[in-house]
Amino acid sequence: MSLQQKLTTQMNEGMKSGDTERVSVIRMLRSSIKNKEIENRTATAAPLTDEDILKLIATGIKQRKEAISLFQQGGRTDLAEKEAREVAILESFLPPPFSEDELKAEVQEAIRTVGANGIKQMGKVMKQLAPRIAGRADGKKTSELVRACLGGAATARGPAPAGGATTSERSGPLAR
Repeated sequence: MSLQQKLTTQMNEGMKSGDTERVSVIRMLRSSIKNKEIENRTATAAPLTDEDILKLIATGIKQRKEAISLFQQGGRTDLAEKEAREVAILESFLPPPFSEDELKAEVQEAIRTVGANGIKQMGKVMKQLAPRIAGRADGKKTSELVRACLGGAATARGPAPAGGATTSERSGPLAR
């Protein structure tokens, strides 16, 4: 059963059981799916794949989690709780998340596939990993794990300038 069909079935079941919150969340998700399909429409446009829908669900979860923190900062626990319930409903449509060990195995497999031997190949590894972990792992956590596996505690841009000088403190022909 495709994710689209699962959403329709869940919405119908929610309507029959009177679960208005679940129905509302699924309607919002189906609306965002429809908007994305319209946005991508061409002469031969196909409906969104399950992977595309998982990305939309992940986006919805991320937006709601940001809203939760803002509502908590503003002292609106009632709205934060509502958003948390919506996150739980959306997460029910995601595949089970990777455990720490499973994620590490996926990262190591991607590193082997790409043949990466340093932090400079991190982008290639992440590109290889993205479709395999979609909806099952946090991108930030995955990025940190890839960085650790590639042996780079330093940032992707490299070490800081010698002597700790910032860009604005440097001298030379290109200095401002």
